[in-house]
Amino acid sequence: SGLLLALQDVLPDASWSTTSQVVGALRAVKDEAEIAALAAAAAAADRVAGALLAGEIPLVGRSEADVSGEIGARLVAEGHATVNFSIVASGPNAASPHHEAGSRRIGRAEVVVCDFGGTFHLGHDAGYCSDITRTVVTGEPGEELRELYEVLERAQSIAVAAAAPGVACEEVDGAGRRVIDAAGYGEHFVHRIGHGIGIEEHEDPYMVAGNTALIVPGNAFSVEPGIYLPGRFGARIEDIVVATSDGARALNRADHALHVVEA
Repeated sequence: SGLLLALQDVLPDASWSTTSQVVGALRAVKDEAEIAALAAAAAAADRVAGALLAGEIPLVGRSEADVSGEIGARLVAEGHATVNFSIVASGPNAASPHHEAGSRRIGRAEVVVCDFGGTFHLGHDAGYCSDITRTVVTGEPGEELRELYEVLERAQSIAVAAAAPGVACEEVDGAGRRVIDAAGYGEHFVHRIGHGIGIEEHEDPYMVAGNTALIVPGNAFSVEPGIYLPGRFGARIEDIVVATSDGARALNRADHALHVVEA
């Protein structure tokens, strides 16, 4: 701070900005090598998500923390250098978007939301992040859950389609939110629809109401609508998306469907 004050004395007419303002804007636009690194990270996370959807990760009778640990171990086995987070939220805990996996044991006929990611190195890069959410159910879903999940799938798809260059970041949030609002679940979608991703799991640009910045080719961000019914259950779908000159391209390919996992 002393150096800055001295420079301001010497250059009284200069304007000053924090490095975060400059570097953040530069980091928000990924080049081809960075997009390739994000795609590799997404593919590795997809393989873990695929194991979850296929029932290869036992759920019923295990604690959320135990399942979280296995997901983290699988991320590392798939090439991640570090695990940044591994959310496993079951039953009523699934209604908490940022739940921390704990001692609760997963039961039958319960919704389980799994949101996980880490840092993946492709060659000698700085390490780029993955982030994916998939929702499963340990038994046949009831009609209410099926209908809610159909709304969620539609909201996520429409939000991704809206994420084209020249579109305001807030419109991606708005596109998905309008679908959820129209279905009567508006009050139960309680967070922004997405965040930028790169060498950190949360960075610019943020897909949130009030962010009028325009999407440009090379922006990479999550699209993750969720619906949460307090005390009952919740659901979320999340993919990482890259904006290209031809529109949005999802890097995650793991199935979106609500899988029944009776493990």
